[in-house]
Amino acid sequence: MSRKIYVFDTTLRDGEQVPGAKLNLAEKLAVAEQLAKMKVDMMEVGFPSSSQGDFEAVRAISRKIGKDVWIAALGRAVESDIDCIYESIREAENPLIHIVLGSSEVHVSKKFRKTPQQVIDMGVGAVKYARRLLPQVQYSLEDASRSEFEYLWQTIEAVVKAGATIINVPDTVGFAIPDEFGKLIYRINDRLKNLDPKVLLSVHCHNDTGLATANTLAAVKNGADKVECTINGIGERAGNTALEEVVMGISLHEAYYGGHTTVDTRQIYETSRMVSATMGLDIQVNKAITGENAFAHSSGIHQDGLLKSKDVYEIMDPETIGAPAMEIVLTARSGRHAFMHITRQLGFDIPEESMGEIYQQFLAMADAKKEIYDNDVLTLLKNSTIPSSGNNPQLWQLINYEMTVARGLPSATVTLAKGDKEVVTRQTGSGVIDALYGAIMEAVDAPMELIDYRINSLSRGKGSLGKVTTQIRCDDQLFAGKAIEQDVMRASALALINAINKMVLEQAFGYQQEALH
Repeated sequence: MSRKIYVFDTTLRDGEQVPGAKLNLAEKLAVAEQLAKMKVDMMEVGFPSSSQGDFEAVRAISRKIGKDVWIAALGRAVESDIDCIYESIREAENPLIHIVLGSSEVHVSKKFRKTPQQVIDMGVGAVKYARRLLPQVQYSLEDASRSEFEYLWQTIEAVVKAGATIINVPDTVGFAIPDEFGKLIYRINDRLKNLDPKVLLSVHCHNDTGLATANTLAAVKNGADKVECTINGIGERAGNTALEEVVMGISLHEAYYGGHTTVDTRQIYETSRMVSATMGLDIQVNKAITGENAFAHSSGIHQDGLLKSKDVYEIMDPETIGAPAMEIVLTARSGRHAFMHITRQLGFDIPEESMGEIYQQFLAMADAKKEIYDNDVLTLLKNSTIPSSGNNPQLWQLINYEMTVARGLPSATVTLAKGDKEVVTRQTGSGVIDALYGAIMEAVDAPMELIDYRINSLSRGKGSLGKVTTQIRCDDQLFAGKAIEQDVMRASALALINAINKMVLEQAFGYQQEALH
């Protein structure tokens, strides 16, 4: 059995240090509960001495989160900070005091303006004081990757003898190189296991040069017992190691790294989207594991290979992280195979003699709109008078919509069609999108909830295109819908309807499963 790698999430401490990402108490509690649901081993939930609000949030989380997760809070190596940490986390079932103190020459001489021995004495005193309060104490050697090794080890040896139970080695400014950082962790681990094998060796890497995940995995390979991460890699400056990247990297190569995590990977996608929405920080579309395009394919060559066997171009199943199924994105680069696959899923069987003309119409549309989604294909085929094959259920289509704002109260009236049936509904809302989506959901009348809504501009100027992405949940399944239009309200309506149609097809014939094979 491989060794367990402990996952320490610091989204609510280091991640929240992103400018503009400050959360209120209710938001922090919601994120903490989702992290616990994802089964991280430890979570760092604040810097309680920084403000009364942070103190109260840490204390509230400590009272709320159960015994399966260690609750940590950060402070400086001074008694007042440690007292504050203790008071904020002492009601947690598994509390952890986290102390940080610099170890590099630049921190010792320029930040603290003390001698190296004075800094070691500060650290030892802080650990001894903390151990009188709680049994679990983590000591972080800030800027460890730029520290002189023998001084680094002298500090580690001293604080372990003083009672530290976890030693954390940060690459605070993203300076490290994977090969060298791995060697550093190997040297520390070799000595630490001889000094006290019960002490956990941890790493905390920043992403200033884009190497946070690589450095963290190099550390795991060389003996690190614990990794410190944030959801989506958020954090100071260029961010921290992304939890989802490290967890899935270890999962894919467990034998190589000689370890495993116990994170519930099926919760990764929802946690990622929740943190993004709560903190107001968009996820880059090409973000590894959780980006919008992580399981989307637009190249005709890739699409052809995937439709023959999904493992041709996918190394993990989207369901592994709880994401919607693989998406075939139709563009001008898509081949006939992909176009025919989508049309058949939507319930149309195009005669061979009509395929050439319709495919050329599709390419013209793709050149104009960049990406083609289900509603575009439905419109194209209906305008071409291609009959439905009758094998699939009728899908929803947008006929008309009207938006009004009277006395500050937005309202929306929508007309949807499903086969020969038309449904007209009207709803008010707190905003125009709320009203529009309320009207569409009332018309469809199905058990669903909106999980995500995003708008992105694809071009500039008066005639710019807006891309809207939505996600809904029904029966614990996620369905994503997208649309591109000059009118973002129309794009919003079509994106939601596209997601609803995926739900309809899945409930009837397993649309998502078909898309995977």
